Amino acid sequence: MSISGLKSKSTTLCWFTQTLLCISLLCLLVSPAVSHSAASEQQIALELQKHLGCQPIDLVQLENNTPLLASKDICLAIIYTKYDSTPLWVSSKGPSYKARIIFEYLQDSEKHGLNPLIYQVGEIRQLWNSKNATDLAKLDTLLTYNLVHYIHDISYGQLSPSVTNPQLFPEAGYRDFNPVFAIQQVRFANNIKDYLEQLPPQHVHYTSLKNALEKYRIIALQGGWPYLPEGLKIFPGNRDTRVAIVRERLKMTGELAQESNPPDPYRYDLELRDAVIKFQLRNGLKPDGVIGINTRGALNVTVDERIKTIRINLARWRWQSHDLGSKYVLVNIAGYNLKAYRDMGQEQALDIRVVVGKERHQTPVFSNIIRQIDINPYWTIPTSIAKNEELPKLRKDPGSLKQRNIRLYSSWNGNARELDSTSIDWNSVSPGQMAGYRLRQDPGPKNPLGRIKFLFPNRYDVYLHDTSSPQLFNYTNRDFSHGCIRVSDPRALAYFLLEDQHGDWNTERIDTAYDSNSRKVIQLSRPIPVHITYQTSWVDKDGTIHFNVDVYSRDKKLANALF
Repeated sequence: MSISGLKSKSTTLCWFTQTLLCISLLCLLVSPAVSHSAASEQQIALELQKHLGCQPIDLVQLENNTPLLASKDICLAIIYTKYDSTPLWVSSKGPSYKARIIFEYLQDSEKHGLNPLIYQVGEIRQLWNSKNATDLAKLDTLLTYNLVHYIHDISYGQLSPSVTNPQLFPEAGYRDFNPVFAIQQVRFANNIKDYLEQLPPQHVHYTSLKNALEKYRIIALQGGWPYLPEGLKIFPGNRDTRVAIVRERLKMTGELAQESNPPDPYRYDLELRDAVIKFQLRNGLKPDGVIGINTRGALNVTVDERIKTIRINLARWRWQSHDLGSKYVLVNIAGYNLKAYRDMGQEQALDIRVVVGKERHQTPVFSNIIRQIDINPYWTIPTSIAKNEELPKLRKDPGSLKQRNIRLYSSWNGNARELDSTSIDWNSVSPGQMAGYRLRQDPGPKNPLGRIKFLFPNRYDVYLHDTSSPQLFNYTNRDFSHGCIRVSDPRALAYFLLEDQHGDWNTERIDTAYDSNSRKVIQLSRPIPVHITYQTSWVDKDGTIHFNVDVYSRDKKLANALF
């Protein structure tokens, strides 16, 4: 069964109640003394019942939808009740084949940026070769709990971020995760390795970042890279003893070829300038080739900090949909870019600049489906903008709406009357009253949506669109919007979305509609997935790892929750 099967909400309160009754019956069992000699199957089962214990069950906690993983005792009690309190992974001979595979994957969790110590690999290792019934019973429960913990984390991401900051990281983890179902999936799997292998995201963005983690850990084992001391800016053509340090530093991360050995290692030559520009581009800096305070700061970020950033972004990928689609659009808020892919992410069709939300109007992270393209759209002004921005303008100049071809309507009803904004005393209108008016801007050069917008209905009311302010795409950091995403080349995106749709939407027909003043709404016969992400570290199609500015300052908060 696929990962999505784990999201089945089968744990109802009725099911919990029945389960809790079974657990309470376990408390009546009396476990006889067990010899510390080699264990029998019966002795292990009895020790297992003792080990589970008679923990008090808090029904209120369950009713409040507290994740089962939050309580190890409750989680284990519910799982083992399903299996008559018998061992799942061990016998009198010791750990089974499946136990060995489980332990292997728990230890290898570090390859995904997870911490194996969270999954108690040290405790498991200590008990591994014991033949004592008590030890084997404890080993079985350790394997069970940490297996379901790992399955959850590798499938949906850790719960800790959403528990720590539910508003900032609501998509982290899966509160309705069913550990009993997860164990059933493992036990019924024909090949446990295949089952565990397909749990994390399989797409190229995750796997390439996982490979980058391995490369940076190798650099860390080699001692990391050198520190670049403070000093004056270094311009191309300058001679500076620190240039040799820059050369060594850029060789370690691949911007400069290993065989680069100029006759004067202290001269900032053209080859090194090109390498510095590559580094600046890969780190979200202005690509001017000048080694100033920002570039020096990025060069001096330690390899351990870079590893932490990669681990944070691997966690973010586990939160989002694992199936991105065969053809999809990917927006990276932190990278200020939009990429479009075909062939399950193997072919990159577009890489274009975008503008995202300001710090106080942050673009949200979510996945959805692009269903419509609106050419020459109207712009219905959100009430927040109407109250906070348009009302002050109207108080100064009642004709400000007419100057921008914005129509004013008496209400949000379909039969609302159009009003003359110059006939209203706006100084007597409160922000609350302003929210009752509907403001709609006609298509045209002053419309902030530009000539086209791409719709995927969502609770955030966020979409992709053209813009009337193309100059903003020239900035390195492009967080200027109220939350929606402005696209630097909307025609290219339209070509991509419509290339295999019904209706013969070739580039010429799209251009004709785009350049006209007539509104045209196109329904996509094959809706296209769009994934809005927040990746401060990613790998491009050439295998080069990038790091970018943490525009919303989320990495530190996420690191505190995860680590």
